[in-house]
Amino acid sequence: MAVTFRKSFRILPGVRLNINRRSWSVTLGQGKGPKHTLNSAGHRTTSMNLPGPFGYRKRTTSRRGG
Repeated sequence: MAVTFRKSFRILPGVRLNINRRSWSVTLGQGKGPKHTLNSAGHRTTSMNLPGPFGYRKRTTSRRGG
């Protein structure tokens, strides 16, 4: 069995800082609306719960470099 580390902090209402062993992420949004997440690898995720057992998730990668 592997041991994992994950911690989540509420910075402001609707803003969370999530930390694990390899990376961090910031999540904006709360309640029934969409949530927007940006992580340390540059990935942006928009997710939202839909009625019933359904959900929506879109992940994009930001371009780094010049």
